[in-house]
Amino acid sequence: MPVVEPVDKIEVCAVIDNITDSLSSIPAHAESEFAYLARTGMRELSGDSLCCACHGLSYLITAQRGDSRRTVLFDAGPEEYAFERNCTRLGVDLGTVDSIVLSHGHWDHGGGMLKALDLIRARNGNRPVPYYAHPGMFRSRARKLPDGRMQPSKDVPDVETLARRGARVVNTRAPQSFLDAMFFLSGEIPRVSPFERGLAGHYQRTEDGLDWAPDPLLIDERFLALHVSCKGIFVFTACSHAGVINVLTHARSCFPGVPLYAVAGGFHLAGSNEPIISETVAAMKDFSLRVIAAGHCTGWRAITALVNAFGDSIVDPSVVGKRLTF
Repeated sequence: MPVVEPVDKIEVCAVIDNITDSLSSIPAHAESEFAYLARTGMRELSGDSLCCACHGLSYLITAQRGDSRRTVLFDAGPEEYAFERNCTRLGVDLGTVDSIVLSHGHWDHGGGMLKALDLIRARNGNRPVPYYAHPGMFRSRARKLPDGRMQPSKDVPDVETLARRGARVVNTRAPQSFLDAMFFLSGEIPRVSPFERGLAGHYQRTEDGLDWAPDPLLIDERFLALHVSCKGIFVFTACSHAGVINVLTHARSCFPGVPLYAVAGGFHLAGSNEPIISETVAAMKDFSLRVIAAGHCTGWRAITALVNAFGDSIVDPSVVGKRLTF
């Protein structure tokens, strides 16, 4: 198992998320979009000044150890427009991005990726960007509609296209430790939970490209993690297609003796997975998490259940433009 070394501090910016909410009260480790923009010189509060919320996810994660700072772009949201607009509104310096991770092969996480590469390289002197991928994410996906028809999803950019745009693709199923061992990217997540059975109705192209095959497990999705000194492991899970309990169980096994401190991202408890909300919330109590930053595809019913179970001192929903510092 690759080693991940503790860092002194992390900063997380939600560049893309499904919801905007700058009015709700938030904990001390968070800063809302409104507050951040006001602090950085926004002249007037207006729609032109604010981020765009949309169905997708993108986090900019910076880790610091001593004087060394390293930044990873974790996903890039569903489309180029939203990614570029939000980075501009938030004043994000994409030239600081050292590596990119695409969590899995869905359009709402990879649709803005080519624009992200262009913007990063325009600011970093046109240097290539390490790009971590799983070989399974490049096969076409679809969902089966109630009438039996297949509705294809837009493909994520393939290896050749990424390479032409300046990505140095690390295309592997194996876990990775990178950027001075500040960041850890999991391998394939074992399915051990009895109630997390994947995404019903999800399909992928067969290897010959002629038909569709059931793909409920989405085995290409992986999580990103950091070890924050004196706190523990911070887990970033984009959609939790493996099930957030399977994600947290595997994360705990990857870092024996180190407590899990926080989890952020989508838990995919909306839609067809709503029946397992109660079991998921009950199982999460075993991890003694201090922060649950649920967002994206978690769904309002699951967030409500999490708040009822853990309280709003622990559940701090992920919304666009919010910044977290630990």
